[in-house]
Amino acid sequence: MPQDWQRLLAVVAHPDDLEYGAASAIAAWTRAGKQVGYVIVTDGEAGIDSLPPEAAGPIRRREQRRSAALVGVQDVTFLGYPDGTVMYGAELRRDITRQVRQYRPDILLTVTYDMTFGEASVNQADHRHVGIATLDAARDAGNRWIFPDLADEGLQTWTGVTHVYVMGTGRPTHGVDVTETLAAGVDSLRAHSTYLEGLGRDFDPDSFLTQMTAGAGQMLGCAHAVAFERFQLEGV
Repeated sequence: MPQDWQRLLAVVAHPDDLEYGAASAIAAWTRAGKQVGYVIVTDGEAGIDSLPPEAAGPIRRREQRRSAALVGVQDVTFLGYPDGTVMYGAELRRDITRQVRQYRPDILLTVTYDMTFGEASVNQADHRHVGIATLDAARDAGNRWIFPDLADEGLQTWTGVTHVYVMGTGRPTHGVDVTETLAAGVDSLRAHSTYLEGLGRDFDPDSFLTQMTAGAGQMLGCAHAVAFERFQLEGV
């Protein structure tokens, strides 16, 4: 993956989405002096069966901030959409476009919008809708005639996004060597302790991430890697 960029904005649906692999790459980037911000569309409040949403939401926000800090990220924004029922549409695109114009990144990162993870595991609806909206917002941010009300907020167009990287697809085009930062990625996933405890099954972040990144590492020619599919923006 090219390193000719300085600012990255990651846009995902839930607290913990980035920690299933991408956080190890984010740790490598922040250690190299790059700036990374997170936009989390929901609070993940519907993700813990044993806790009502009003109790789970604040916990998941705290765990996400703690997790982000472990990989060098302090800029975390929550959009407050209802967990589990995020819908693709103009409102979602506008809210993500707002964040892009505020942060002014060089590249964006999101989670796959495919119907499945791999070949068989059905992808959650929030992931799909947020992924597509992020791709669209990358272009919307540079068009002054789309969401002109954002200019009234003092947010001018931003055409600086060159690429969008998508994690979790079955068509990876680029990868990041995370051999030296895998441990930080594991710690960032462990920081979602309440959520992990609420899964109702045994789950070891170390084993999961070690195995996942080993597969991508084999493709990249290193011990551990995180893979992404890259999309290029051309004009507005």
